[in-house]
Amino acid sequence: MALQLGEYQPCDAESESDMTPAVNIVHQSGITHALHEYAHDPSRKSYGLEAAQQLGVLEERVFKTLVVKLDATELVVAIIPVARTLSMKLMARVAGAKKAVMAAKAEVERSTGYVLGGVSPLGQRKRLRTFIHASAKQHGTVFVSGGRRGLEIELHAADLGRLTDGVFAELVALNAA
Repeated sequence: MALQLGEYQPCDAESESDMTPAVNIVHQSGITHALHEYAHDPSRKSYGLEAAQQLGVLEERVFKTLVVKLDATELVVAIIPVARTLSMKLMARVAGAKKAVMAAKAEVERSTGYVLGGVSPLGQRKRLRTFIHASAKQHGTVFVSGGRRGLEIELHAADLGRLTDGVFAELVALNAA
């Protein structure tokens, strides 16, 4: 069940089903959070936009998790609003690399332990350096994948930053929509 905008309630551990590593992380951390489940439509191409629509929240508050390869060697995580496009030039610059490209599906799934469309920035198999788009700080709470399609975790951006050791930065070009 989706919360109305402006409402924010802590998650009830008794009602949590199908725990994922991401859900376990937020629950064990003791931070205030809420879980939101919805019926995922397998025909949808944009999982993040589907989440925003299904939950009835602004697209700007729902963030997708992308895995990027820097200089053909290091994998890092970029967390950006679902309706925006990651700027590879900005990503490389912020991460101190010369070049950034999207990681291959197999690398993403092997490194994170999640399938595409359900990649959470939390509870990944291998901890990767994480960068969070600065706009996350503009919202009371943000939504990120709970580790499977149809499951979102709502939490404060500052808590997301702490749990991921994330660096807040500009990651999307101003004209990228």
